[in-house]
Amino acid sequence: MELMTIFAQVAPVITDSIAEGNPILTPVVAPEESLSLWDMALKGGWIMLILGILSLICFYILFERNYVIRSAAKEDPKFMDKIKDYIQSGEVKAALSYCRGVNTPSARMIEKGISRLGRPAADVQTAIENAGNIEVAKLEKGLTIMATISSGAPMIGFLGTVTGMIRAFFEMANAGNNIDITLLSGGIYEAMITTVGGLVVGIIAMFAYNYLVTLLDGVVNKMEAKTMAFMDMLNEPC
Repeated sequence: MELMTIFAQVAPVITDSIAEGNPILTPVVAPEESLSLWDMALKGGWIMLILGILSLICFYILFERNYVIRSAAKEDPKFMDKIKDYIQSGEVKAALSYCRGVNTPSARMIEKGISRLGRPAADVQTAIENAGNIEVAKLEKGLTIMATISSGAPMIGFLGTVTGMIRAFFEMANAGNNIDITLLSGGIYEAMITTVGGLVVGIIAMFAYNYLVTLLDGVVNKMEAKTMAFMDMLNEPC
């Protein structure tokens, strides 16, 4: 009885030791598979290619317009003081040359106003406003495309969702009674991934568009301020 008791106590320890030391008896744990962003994009199908192209266009417009608008916002704080000195001293040609040298939207707008000196104030202001509208239109180039991407990308993603589910149900119908989850995985992957891709591209485009519009509003405010300062200068008593 004592031998049986000792064996009952030692047997589990021996069994655990053998299992730990013997690779055959040790349970094998399969490595967990990870899904990278690239793998997700590939599983999304041809819709992801369209979304990728739209994202590249969006980033190009963002960086290009950011540079252009910020460059337009950089001006000499004494610009209007120098223009006023030139105008009051009768050096109109020097004022025009200075505006051409500065070469910013506000400077080109004021240059148009200087070129109309001698005409009624209403004509001068109209010329400045027309020049300002042209400059703002130049700065807004590409923003319409970005706004379209922000609203269109999610719709394209939902289109991928529909096409993916159609493919999944088509494969299910062809499988008959031999339905396997692996037959449906491709279509479901495409449906879910394209939705995520469309939302990501649309959200990025929306924030980028609002950011650029905010920068543009700052430039427009500066242009309006310079227009008012120029017209006030013309209306000052001699």
